Amino acid sequence: MAASKSTYRAVQAVSPGKLELANLPIVDPPAGHVRVRVEACGVCHSDSATVEGILPIQWPRVPGHEAVGRIDAVGQGVEGWSVGKRVGVGFLGGACGYCEYCRDGDLVNCINQGYTGVQHDGGYAEMMIAKASGLIAVPEDLSAAAAAPLLCAGLTTFSALRNSPARAGDLVAVFGVGGLGHLGVQYARRMGFEVVAIDRGDDRAKLSAKLGAHHYIDSSTTDVAKALQERGGAQVVLATASGGKAVAAALGGLRRGGVVISLGATDEPIELSAFEMLFKQLGVDGALTGTPKAGDATLRFSALSDVAAMIETMPLERAAEAYAKMMSGKARFRMVLTMEVS
Repeated sequence: MAASKSTYRAVQAVSPGKLELANLPIVDPPAGHVRVRVEACGVCHSDSATVEGILPIQWPRVPGHEAVGRIDAVGQGVEGWSVGKRVGVGFLGGACGYCEYCRDGDLVNCINQGYTGVQHDGGYAEMMIAKASGLIAVPEDLSAAAAAPLLCAGLTTFSALRNSPARAGDLVAVFGVGGLGHLGVQYARRMGFEVVAIDRGDDRAKLSAKLGAHHYIDSSTTDVAKALQERGGAQVVLATASGGKAVAAALGGLRRGGVVISLGATDEPIELSAFEMLFKQLGVDGALTGTPKAGDATLRFSALSDVAAMIETMPLERAAEAYAKMMSGKARFRMVLTMEVS
């Protein structure tokens, strides 16, 4: 399905679980927005909120919140961004600047901020409209396909570690060496932490070592909490695996004053011991992506320190196949859609 000069190709979620390729009309960006000619877009598990209809959306909707491209047109009132500028669009659609959280500097929790690919069309497309306040600057030395997963998986893990109480030399554990965790291990190593990777099986042990982990714990054969305590306890456990049980299991491996940071989105409850939390001063926190400035830093740090996602690319028209492979857990580790760039 070729696009004309007045249309662009996009893959839309048209009903729960169904993705279709369509031609959509090219429109000018409204005030405060830009139009981006997309070059690549990551396929993230959070896209299921749109594709499966988990969150209330208006059908049809274009998913995708790991989009990289160049600004094609600039709306009225936009400052600091120009046509041709290389940008990324992440999950957070852009802060309003005037709500109580924005006024306090907390742009992540802006109450008027839409989610890309949920409330408005995302990056499974050759073009998209994006709010200027949410744009992330993409370095020229990162390819579009390499940069795309860093806008969500990278930003989330990088921000969580950078904002954590851990300091260089501290023991930091990454629970789950998958789509998020394989980036978390790399960031943790390059930030100067002593890194413990936690997963199942010998293949993940080899991968963890290749990614830079100093130690590996096989959770299928080893008591994770005991193994971490034998090394003095972790200052931070980055729990990338979805599930409350994983978070609860990690809690016992913390040193006094340590914290588990949960990144896996799940409705499974986390069972915690109030006794341990009180007497060991343990903490449980969550991290939802990061600010545009943190996104800038994520991409710069990744380029400078050679942090890279393991990706598999597919053309836009195979978006349904890429999404299915991601959802089945067969992707290793991030699927990225690529567009024809003319």
